[in-house]
Amino acid sequence: MKLLVLGSSAGGGFPQWNCNCANCSGLRRGTLRARARTQSSIAVSVNGDEWLLINASPDIHAQIRANACLQPGRRLRDTGIAGVLLIDAQIDHTTGLFMLREGKPLDVWCTPQVRYDLSAGNPIFRVLEHFCRVRWQPLQVAPPTSFTMAALPGLLLTPVPLASKAPPFSPHRHDAHVGDNIGVLIEDVARGRKIFYAPGFGAMEPQLEPYLAEADCLLLDGTFWTDDEMIRLGLSTHTARAIGHLPQSGPNGMIELLARYPKPRKILIHINNTNPILDEDSPERAELARHGIEVAHDGMAIDYGDAT
Repeated sequence: MKLLVLGSSAGGGFPQWNCNCANCSGLRRGTLRARARTQSSIAVSVNGDEWLLINASPDIHAQIRANACLQPGRRLRDTGIAGVLLIDAQIDHTTGLFMLREGKPLDVWCTPQVRYDLSAGNPIFRVLEHFCRVRWQPLQVAPPTSFTMAALPGLLLTPVPLASKAPPFSPHRHDAHVGDNIGVLIEDVARGRKIFYAPGFGAMEPQLEPYLAEADCLLLDGTFWTDDEMIRLGLSTHTARAIGHLPQSGPNGMIELLARYPKPRKILIHINNTNPILDEDSPERAELARHGIEVAHDGMAIDYGDAT
């Protein structure tokens, strides 16, 4: 099994197009030791030829160009993307579907709640019916039900519900439903390797315990360093937790949570442009390193065994 981090930033990317925070302005001026990042998305494969795209970010064209395996060029019109799995209906995880409209019908795995939001509040699915069409593949999360894909034999996927809010455009924005946001356990059956991917991990919940404890690698929400990060910068009136993100620092934060799990490799993804961990020389980045926590970057690859 091979996993590629196509994009590691939160919505807006890094640097964000309209932001002049210390991180964004420092990267533009060349005074900050950091990497530019596109919006959060990963791809997973068993054979190295066919890939499951998990989240379709607005930056998908740039991500395909940066990862030649997603465009193998075996015929006149070709793609290595065998299907798309959506963890939620957020704009930064779904707008890239529009960029895939020139191809064959898209097989899209998502929960009924996400399908509804992408048919009603933000009707991406209905628009795509005029182009490539969408073949919806439902995800069952109550209870979590594992499934396989014909195009990716040997890969077992288990969607796991996470507490969260639906997107602002959702008709049930203030009435949370199970399935609005999920994490995904990705398992290479032959090698027994497991990766748990949850860029919208906002709080520890009892049903998540075995997934964190048994995984070989965790890719979890790295949006904010502190709970009041956006408030202190004058960019929002909401805390990190209020908008569904578990901050890294402070009591009951991500660092404290991950210290309970000695087995897995620990990687933060979906990092907001304001987060000081983007500065590779920052004390916050050093603190993560002391706790054995990595920061995802575009192009990061996790490879469990040769692709055959």
